[in-house]
Amino acid sequence: AVGTLVPTTVRYCTSASLVYRTCFRSVSFDELYYGQFVSLYVKRLFFIDDSGPPLGHMVLALGAYLGGFDGNFVWNRIGAEYSSNVPVFSLRAIPALAGAFCVPLGYQVMVELGCSHLTALGAALLLLLENALITQSRFMLLESSLIFFLLLAVVSYLRFRNNSGVSCWGWLVLSGVSCACAVGVKYMGLFTHLLLLSLAAVHTWRLIGDRTLGNMTVAVQVFARCLALVVLPVLLYLAFFFIHLNLLYRSGPHDQMMSSAFQASLEGGLSRITQGQPLEVAYGSQVTLRSVSSQPVPCWLHSHKANYPIRYENGRGSSHQQQVTCYPFKDVNNWWIVKDPGRQDLAVSSPPRTVKHGDIVQLLHGMTSRFLNTHDVAAPMSPHSQEVSGYIDFNVSMPAQNLWKVDIVNRESDRAVWKTIVSEVRLVHVNTSAVLKLSGQSLPEWGFRQLEVVGDKLSKGYQPSGLWNVEEHRYGRSQEQKERELELHSPTHIDVSHNLTFMAKFLELQLKMLTMRNEETEHKYSSSPLEWVTMDTNIVYWIHPSSNAQIHLIGNAVTWTLSNLGLVLFAVLFVWHLLRHQRRSLDVSKDAWRQFAEAGAVCGGGWLVNYLPFFMMEKTLFLYHYLPALTFKILLLPVVLEHLHTHILRSPSQRRVLEGTVLAALAAVYLCYRALSPVTYGQPELNSTQLASLRWRESWDILLRRH
Repeated sequence: AVGTLVPTTVRYCTSASLVYRTCFRSVSFDELYYGQFVSLYVKRLFFIDDSGPPLGHMVLALGAYLGGFDGNFVWNRIGAEYSSNVPVFSLRAIPALAGAFCVPLGYQVMVELGCSHLTALGAALLLLLENALITQSRFMLLESSLIFFLLLAVVSYLRFRNNSGVSCWGWLVLSGVSCACAVGVKYMGLFTHLLLLSLAAVHTWRLIGDRTLGNMTVAVQVFARCLALVVLPVLLYLAFFFIHLNLLYRSGPHDQMMSSAFQASLEGGLSRITQGQPLEVAYGSQVTLRSVSSQPVPCWLHSHKANYPIRYENGRGSSHQQQVTCYPFKDVNNWWIVKDPGRQDLAVSSPPRTVKHGDIVQLLHGMTSRFLNTHDVAAPMSPHSQEVSGYIDFNVSMPAQNLWKVDIVNRESDRAVWKTIVSEVRLVHVNTSAVLKLSGQSLPEWGFRQLEVVGDKLSKGYQPSGLWNVEEHRYGRSQEQKERELELHSPTHIDVSHNLTFMAKFLELQLKMLTMRNEETEHKYSSSPLEWVTMDTNIVYWIHPSSNAQIHLIGNAVTWTLSNLGLVLFAVLFVWHLLRHQRRSLDVSKDAWRQFAEAGAVCGGGWLVNYLPFFMMEKTLFLYHYLPALTFKILLLPVVLEHLHTHILRSPSQRRVLEGTVLAALAAVYLCYRALSPVTYGQPELNSTQLASLRWRESWDILLRRH
């Protein structure tokens, strides 16, 4: 999309060839990933994506909405041809526009940093001819939108700082809005936001030291900056989630990762099951108990007609009593009856006697009539914890220990009533003070690979693995086992609403997104941050099913090399100026030094904050993660060249040599762009020999089809 501004590429954009049509209407690389979320937005189905906040997905979904997409497409294969109901142009239009606007924004960044218009034009040309940015902005992906908002935030703040008057405050507000949008697209936007906050802090500190300004003026200036750059982005971030949660009001594929209360707030799914449940748990209630922790998977307290083995593989003995586990699927064996230890009744009385915080209860397994029990026997997989069992009396001097105290953690008072879905309960064993807890360990084959439940004496503080909430609930009416089994299979009743506030849903969803850990996997095109700087890797985005036509994420090798040299040269010059300044040898004026340092803070700092964090991330990484950092590094190169030309090189002959070198470098950038265009746009189709000639590095994966 960035490259479509180059006149010489018009023939690629207007070509009516079969190759182009196939490429344009085929799923490419991560479109497979983002397309699924777009379909879920269109259908209003709830989902979780731990890769970032929802704004980026909503922007893509906006394109789908404007194009009239109905969400009906199976996103299951890269290269699959889009059906006629998928508005491909509309889906890709917003990322393309964002990528195109990055070019004038890069130009404006240079101007606001005090560079000449000629230097700004050079920076814009480098962005315009960067093959990786072109490729990324041509598809339904997020990086072009992220870069757009990052550059807009920087331009807006610099415009605010460089201007005065009422209009400049609009630029400050726009900077805050852009920062919020960048963070809303991907979490990486936060680091550029922090960079701008650091620059704003330095400028504000200078403002405070200006004795020509009155105290009230300074206070207003500081307050306005905090409001625009801190408060406004936070409010907008919340607004993104508010829109997200209001759009996705139906039960979706990721419901079970959320709490029971969250699930019950969605239309369909759990809300259909729990609609009409009694709110207050009473003696005689039939309940399913869900672990508040969703790690490693959501599961329910469970038992079945199978006992612990007499001896485990390591030789340790067990009680040989009935197994109690946590089962990750809904099942009739997940039902338990809350019993009053002082009575034999297993049905709810009229009126119901509610269970309150601090009450002592017994939990009877509905289908096997075994009481939930724990004792001083080591758990099978966690020997430092107690075994939890369904008690069986084998007459071996092992009495029942089946009394549990109800500890409502999120209670509002000391006599709070145990409530369906909303109450988070810790079940504390009366005899041993152990807490009923999900250990997270999987049992062996004899335990059907279900999750281990233990009694933990060391459990203290708020631990989700030791908390449970009632998810499904009915008032029991039957005393006889046969009648009770039939009752356990019947639907629940009585109308009760379980509504969560927006902030409760936001906090739960945000915590889940930040703590959710997808298993790190090796991908054919995954790479490490060290490989990005020298572009030792590439990504195949699309391959024609029957020809050599293909699209790769490969950057302009000349631009990447020059930007690396520019970064090194900036560091050398910066250290050199610092040393000369320390020696009181002022080679450049104070204004020139400040301009150079500030440009380095914006462009060099932008590269650092968008690159270094990836070294600390435990996730599968790809070359496209480097594109925001690359953009700032490219902008640093013209800054260094202008500084050399204006302040370092003294003689006209030296400057002419530099000017000639720059022109030669720009020509090389253009020639490299032209050479890589076939794998940037997917056309024209090259033969195997021509493709092989583009493999400039052994590590590049250029696919050749032999005819």
